Amino acid sequence: MSYLKFEHALMSNLQESLTKELLRTNRSGAYSCSTIVDCNTRKYHGLLVVPVPDLDNENHVLLSSFDCSVIQHGAIFNLGLHKYQGDNFSPNGHKYIREFNCDKVPTTIYRVGGVILQREVVFQHYEDRILIRYTLLDAHSATTLRFHPFLAFRSVRQFTHENNTANRDYQEIDNGIKTCMYSGYPELYMQFSRKPTFHFDPYWYRGIEYPKEQERGYASNEDLYVPGYFELPIKKGESIVFSASTSEIKSRRLSALFKKEVEERAPRDNFFHCLINAAHQFHIREKNDDRYILSGYPWFKCRARDTFIALPGLTLSIGEPEYFEYVMKTSERALRQFMKDEPITGKMVEVQQPDVPLWAIWAIQQYSKHIGLEKCKEKYGDLVKELVMFIEENHHPNLHHDDNGLLHTEGKEKAVTWMNSTANGHPVVPRTGYIVEFNALWYNAIEFSAALADAVHDKAAVDHLHAMAAKTKESFLKTFVNQYGYLFDYVDGNYTEWDVRPNMLFPCAFDYSPLDASQKKTILDICTRELLTPKGLRSLTPKSGGYNPIYVGPQSQRDYAYHQGTAWPWLLGFYIEANLKLFKRSRLSFLQRQLVGFEDEMTQHCIGTISELYDGNPPFKGRGAISFAANVGEILRASELLEQYKIQLTKPKEEHA
Repeated sequence: MSYLKFEHALMSNLQESLTKELLRTNRSGAYSCSTIVDCNTRKYHGLLVVPVPDLDNENHVLLSSFDCSVIQHGAIFNLGLHKYQGDNFSPNGHKYIREFNCDKVPTTIYRVGGVILQREVVFQHYEDRILIRYTLLDAHSATTLRFHPFLAFRSVRQFTHENNTANRDYQEIDNGIKTCMYSGYPELYMQFSRKPTFHFDPYWYRGIEYPKEQERGYASNEDLYVPGYFELPIKKGESIVFSASTSEIKSRRLSALFKKEVEERAPRDNFFHCLINAAHQFHIREKNDDRYILSGYPWFKCRARDTFIALPGLTLSIGEPEYFEYVMKTSERALRQFMKDEPITGKMVEVQQPDVPLWAIWAIQQYSKHIGLEKCKEKYGDLVKELVMFIEENHHPNLHHDDNGLLHTEGKEKAVTWMNSTANGHPVVPRTGYIVEFNALWYNAIEFSAALADAVHDKAAVDHLHAMAAKTKESFLKTFVNQYGYLFDYVDGNYTEWDVRPNMLFPCAFDYSPLDASQKKTILDICTRELLTPKGLRSLTPKSGGYNPIYVGPQSQRDYAYHQGTAWPWLLGFYIEANLKLFKRSRLSFLQRQLVGFEDEMTQHCIGTISELYDGNPPFKGRGAISFAANVGEILRASELLEQYKIQLTKPKEEHA
């Protein structure tokens, strides 16, 4: 039985099927995204969504959708589906869907009377080209397919409306046409594997509505331009391949290209394979061979902090250290440019955030555990040393190394941590001063740097770093440990933040921690009681007066809920790591059950991946971005940690010794 399969009953129920989204990417920044019934519900949805660097740094929807109609005996059956204003759906093509599965490529089977039509979709790797193969599985009469392309040519953050400036011209090309609605955009090439007949019949479809934008408090409707339609006869057993791209292709190549792309796809036949596929979707390879991790779809950029948190899980945990090295090579350039106060080139953003160098060192530390300390020292020893010195010598503009060994950060006016929501120009959670995870990361970074120095027998460096770490440890314990057994979230002068938040987890999980075992146990027990959910850890305890766990409504309302009780799956990776280190086998089955809660996510929200965040209260509904790199990465890393621990338990006792 297919792992990602949906039957007719669910597909025909729009209340269920419209909540399930589907994402495909080309690993170069372009993507294709819609619902499993091909009804766009977000302004970010589209069949071909590509970056247009000549215009801006946003993605742009060129081809919004591509409606197919089956024609027999003069009767037309449109398989498309659009939502219009007033809760009207047309033309209700979802009623013809018999089955949808996504085990290898998204495949939809339609039945119209005696006609059974199969539709398969792939996005060509590293090319801005979406390919759709239509196969007539069964038919008892002459059958023709008609296709209407719905064009947008607009940014994912905007809408298009009927206007007189849109260019209606088109040119015939090899088995298709090319057209461009506005100056500055690339041409859209629409081609078939067989020659179609194109009928120029320009028309604006008005009032198409996107309910997800309504939920988010934004404008929600637009008009889409259809230049005409293509027609092709098709015989039983025959396949037709359609290509939409920003470049022309020889049409005779399309069938072979589609087969090749399908063969390269790994199956999504279980939870782990779904996450591996999701991990690959965050890959970005530029033409100059720079490599990045995109923070999430559909609206995130390549953010530095997210990159370093997600990178070990997205690469090392699935046996792909080469991609770790590719990304780190690109990231190292950005980090060095920042340290030299030079303009940062490339796609990585927010490199200036104060915890970014600390997370970079943590990511390199994970690499050392997979590849070995010696090789890690060769590749990244100099970088770690320079990052530690950069912080120690107070060269970072917003990370001050105080005499007590702790790092001080200014975060009152601008959000500087991963809890970065802002309202009315100010951080919703103004974490400032001594921030708990910054200083836990700093202690871990110092000790890891000492381990690298020790590997090359640099005794002077080792002694200096151990002395630094000892001072940091002493101050950390005095500053953050309170009489109730948990850690203050941040301390700024005489102000201490008493709210229970998950950031105190990090020193329990890191390889080098200023905490002893009893302190870690108390912290983990509090996190388990107050923060743990089936979808990750809450960003704030329900006991707090500021608890706001439901991430819904307009932007301002969502900003106030973003880190005030919502659950974040990526934190679960550190929770599991901390528990394994402290409790070992006694909590193994409990921790394994924590991951089970994510298996149902493979068929919810955006299928085969994990959403950005979840409501902090039942039923813990997925919200925000449809796919988030840190979540996928940390669930993969947690899975690896659990698997490694199970293997250790099965080894003979003498091997443990």
